[in-house]
Amino acid sequence: MPTVLIIDDNHSVAIALEVLLSLHDIAAISASSPEEGLAVLEKSPVDLVIQDMNFTADTTSGVEGVELFQKIRKSHPDLPVILLTAWTHLDAAVDLIKAGAADYLAKPWNDQRLIATVQNLMELGQVNRALQQRVQRERKQKRELEQNYDLRKLVWQDAATERVLDMACQVARSDVSVLITGPNGSGKERIAEIIQANSSVKDGPFVVLNCGALPSELIEAELFGAEAGAYTGASKARDGKFEAADGGTLFLDEIGNLPLAGQMKLLRVLETGRFQRLGSNRERQVKVRLISATNADLPAMIRAGSFREDLLYRLNVIQLNLPALAERPDDIIPLAEYFLGTGKTLDVAAMAALQQHRWPGNVRELKNVMQRAGLLAKSNEIKAADLGLPAPILNTANIDIELDGPTIEQALARAGGVVAQAAAELGLSRQALYRRMDRLGISRTG
Repeated sequence: MPTVLIIDDNHSVAIALEVLLSLHDIAAISASSPEEGLAVLEKSPVDLVIQDMNFTADTTSGVEGVELFQKIRKSHPDLPVILLTAWTHLDAAVDLIKAGAADYLAKPWNDQRLIATVQNLMELGQVNRALQQRVQRERKQKRELEQNYDLRKLVWQDAATERVLDMACQVARSDVSVLITGPNGSGKERIAEIIQANSSVKDGPFVVLNCGALPSELIEAELFGAEAGAYTGASKARDGKFEAADGGTLFLDEIGNLPLAGQMKLLRVLETGRFQRLGSNRERQVKVRLISATNADLPAMIRAGSFREDLLYRLNVIQLNLPALAERPDDIIPLAEYFLGTGKTLDVAAMAALQQHRWPGNVRELKNVMQRAGLLAKSNEIKAADLGLPAPILNTANIDIELDGPTIEQALARAGGVVAQAAAELGLSRQALYRRMDRLGISRTG
């Protein structure tokens, strides 16, 4: 059962709040002085505090309430605090809202509004605690990955990326073939490098061939090598990528572009470890760990007859799917700052623009945008305009300017007067809504 600490020197107030909260299955603990309340916080788990602003007879300044709030905030920075105020110290309560208090309620309070406020803050607290626990768990997992594996200085923060990394590191020590799927520019080659760096052949060569960057008639020669005169322009014998990767890893990017004849030969190499150079009858033996990647729909290509089904089974003993950058939003800002380099920073609007953009070119596009911004920006603080991206949708400040009085009053009515709830509905911070209410003459205590 959630627990509220009531700090108020008026016994009648404490009893009334205890009864009201109990009717809604919320436990309450009462303290009659700031000292007693702080002592309770040190001993008992509490989900929320409701505190008065004055504790000495004939005192109306609110100074005692300010001091109590500051002490609570210092020892329990994430604990929500609701202030019980009177008109004589309303300004002090408003200042504390700016300093981080959850909300304030005027005496005499409205029971419905008080309960709604308490319940909303407790639900928000549960969500925040769950998020904090998840963040702590993810940080621990990130540290463990960084300590236990060579991640090639990869920059990441998103849980989706971490899942791919975790699986890549798990399968790295085996010699099975791995197929990495994902859109162009998402970082598939970096994942292949990480697999190689943590494999049993990490000291061997890491050879890369982009099957989409060569004419189809040359891919086989690149893969398997060719004897002199094997094709027009082949004036001397040459090694292929398989020979170059012997004892290490061969990474075949855009594997879907491999022609059918090359697919058949690749399948044989995977099955036997043997192949022939173009123009040669002599078989050669290699031991190569194969990692391939594609952004193509290989099952659809199989149905269309342009990709061998038996080859796919050989390639994707383990399949890793690296999501698009837009599906890994927590990676965007860390990567942007990394590409920007030292000495330059992103302002808030630039960060918002980066998060709003869909990144069709993925990490490769982000790198290009940040390098261009770093070169062309007129100051060391990168602004949204420096990025050359479409403008983000209205931010909180813009929404604050456009909201009118009736819109705010309707939102407050729907929220039962709970400012925090109305602010969330309107897409504002609580402080921004308070400022707008003040400008429009909307009562904070209505």
